[in-house]
Amino acid sequence: MYNYKYPRAALTVDAIVFYSTSKVQQVLLIERGREPFKNKWALPGGFIEMDETLEQACIRELEEETGLKVDKMKQFRAYDRPDRDPRHRTISVVHSVELEKEQQVAGSDDASNAAWFSIDNLPELAFDHAEILIDFFKSD
Repeated sequence: MYNYKYPRAALTVDAIVFYSTSKVQQVLLIERGREPFKNKWALPGGFIEMDETLEQACIRELEEETGLKVDKMKQFRAYDRPDRDPRHRTISVVHSVELEKEQQVAGSDDASNAAWFSIDNLPELAFDHAEILIDFFKSD
């Protein structure tokens, strides 16, 4: 359908979903079911569809990978380091939503698991997602 003379970067979205208690902030992560970074934890997200906005893509990916439904998300920042994805040139636009409390989640689609983690005790993360979370929680 599309034919361009020059290569194009892929566009993705990633979701920072979190809630706070009096003791700690918790963030939602998925365990990747596919390469690259199979079995590593990551932010929910994925590639945009041609007929959706960035926010719609992020809401869709979040629901597909975790079962969690949200109505709105806030755009945070774009991440564009050329080597951030080992497959090809990928730019991610990160969105966030703060929940009032923990919601039940389950891994689905290309996520083998979904779980809540304290931002003070995160597992090893795929891609540049550790950097993204550091940037986000420092900006609060």
